Amino acid sequence: MSLYTFKNDHEFLLESGVLLPKYHLAYNTFGKLNSSGDNVVWIFHALTANSDPSEWWPMIIGKNKLFDPENEFIICVNMPGSCYGSLGPLSINPETGKPYYHDFPFFTTRDMIRSYKALREHLGIRKIKVGIGGSMGGQQLLEWAIEEPDLFEYIFPIATNAVHSPWGIAFNESQRLCIETDSTWNQEDPSAGMEGMKTARGVALLSYRHYETYEDTQKEEFLDKLSGYKAQSYQKYQGEKLAKRFNAFSYYVLSKSMDSHNVGRGRGSVENALQTITAHTTVIAIETDILFPPQEQKFIAEHIPSAHLHKVHSHYGHDGFLLEYNQITQIVTEAMGEAG
Repeated sequence: MSLYTFKNDHEFLLESGVLLPKYHLAYNTFGKLNSSGDNVVWIFHALTANSDPSEWWPMIIGKNKLFDPENEFIICVNMPGSCYGSLGPLSINPETGKPYYHDFPFFTTRDMIRSYKALREHLGIRKIKVGIGGSMGGQQLLEWAIEEPDLFEYIFPIATNAVHSPWGIAFNESQRLCIETDSTWNQEDPSAGMEGMKTARGVALLSYRHYETYEDTQKEEFLDKLSGYKAQSYQKYQGEKLAKRFNAFSYYVLSKSMDSHNVGRGRGSVENALQTITAHTTVIAIETDILFPPQEQKFIAEHIPSAHLHKVHSHYGHDGFLLEYNQITQIVTEAMGEAG
């Protein structure tokens, strides 16, 4: 595994009309690109993850696993706006010589995949054998499969949608309101809004998990307890955990990027956009997902030509796309075997 930084010194136009003089992307690779430039597995990470899927999908990547670096060139790019090496709010604004902070330019999910194109060309990737990603990663995957229909051979959008729902936007806005109520949020400091982000993470967790998740892991053993519940400490722990590796600026702007996701924008309709996808498509839903409910994946599968829908059972709700690796491995393996 290797971590690299790609620097694009050419102007880059965002959907908002903002023209960036340059940008940079952090990315991880595993394995080697073959001479044909087509043994590629492109993995798209979710909102607060990084470009090293061996950390957050360890049972999916590795020797004799679903994606094996011995045979495939595996790549994952840290999305713009994040805090793991790509252009983000704490990067230096070339116009001011200071970090962007609140002035970071707005990237849509479509802007993100367009920024990856220059990296793909730089690396000599001609064809992507497999594109796979869950949640916000799946949103980017769909955008790219629409933008360049001949690029992907197989795509596996997991626990994602074609348009971010009012429900999802409401969750994200509630989290941003948590950050905005932090008295430090308006400060130009890397730690600004951190307490608000901890609270926001607690809100997010309610959408990432499921009733069954808390029932299985946070249920009290003692009937006479009146305070200090497991579920209380769990929410606080998750906020503290995220604060050790993330910042409120990235959390804030990436949630707005997710809200902007709509594959139909400028393409006539969502249905028309999905119908342009030519890759072998297997859409994967998590049965207990309340943030990206299965009907959203059903809609995607119904409008991509010859697409198939598979459902994964999980007690973990939306986060099942990170944890149910055995079921995902089986679905992907069978889908590629049947299509091949």
